[in-house]
Amino acid sequence: MELRHLRYFLAVAEEGHITRAAQRLGMQQPPLSQQIRALERELQVQLFHRRPRGVELTDAGRALQRDSVALLAGLERACETARRAARGEQGQLCLGVTSTSPFHPLVPRVLRAFNAACPEVALTLEEGLSNELIERLGDGRLDVAFVRVAAGAGGLAFLPLLEEPMVLALPAGHPLADGDASIAVKRLQAETFILAGPPGTGLHDAIIEACRAVGFSPRVGNLGAATQQAPRISSTLSLVAAGLGITCVPASLMRLDMEGVVFRHLAGRARPKAVLGLTSRRGDPSAVVRRFVALVRREARVFSAEAAGV
Repeated sequence: MELRHLRYFLAVAEEGHITRAAQRLGMQQPPLSQQIRALERELQVQLFHRRPRGVELTDAGRALQRDSVALLAGLERACETARRAARGEQGQLCLGVTSTSPFHPLVPRVLRAFNAACPEVALTLEEGLSNELIERLGDGRLDVAFVRVAAGAGGLAFLPLLEEPMVLALPAGHPLADGDASIAVKRLQAETFILAGPPGTGLHDAIIEACRAVGFSPRVGNLGAATQQAPRISSTLSLVAAGLGITCVPASLMRLDMEGVVFRHLAGRARPKAVLGLTSRRGDPSAVVRRFVALVRREARVFSAEAAGV
């Protein structure tokens, strides 16, 4: 038995007339009658009572009609599920984010747009430093990640999204915290810095490079025998609030209302910038990943145009 035989049968059952069913199916009446008789022979049951003005289902026919409707509906659902998966509208996506990237309005905007477009994709978020996320991408634990450092080597593709200026985060009682004037990077030479993450992470390296560009290497404080580096931006700012040093963070974090921390803009061409980009495995066959990357690319383009007033 083939699925077309069930469709023929259902058309006759619904029309109650073989000629009308044949017209509906776009075929001639004699071949349709032959197909119905062949189906009855295969099942060894009579499906229809032949009447002068049409046909009427037997008990066996009604039972087959009920189950055939359910079977074909289930088949259509299965086919549509396959089509949605092929379009990247169904499946799973494990997304990595750095501790600072969700504060930029582009990231929640992307997540809202993706959820609206693909509500049947199960989205999982994992937080980490950029170098940690890149490692997880490489070994398959993540599908895609928002990172703060360009990472397009070793089989990874990097999509640069935007750059934002970094701002100075100071303890509330710091002398530089007074006033609204921008502060030149060179004025920070005598300060103690708290760096987020180890070398090789985007924000850490941006601060080092900005200081060296104006002629000094930042002095990183110590907590006992440990270099004063914090693994996440929240702990970095907590150390700033405690008066243990200063740091630089992406400007999007200025929306944080953190007690004991004051943000000030930096001045001069040497002021550091924070990159925000999307990293994925080059040539990833996942339709969900391809759809997400395309959506991020589109949303970033629209966001940049809106920010520029275009």
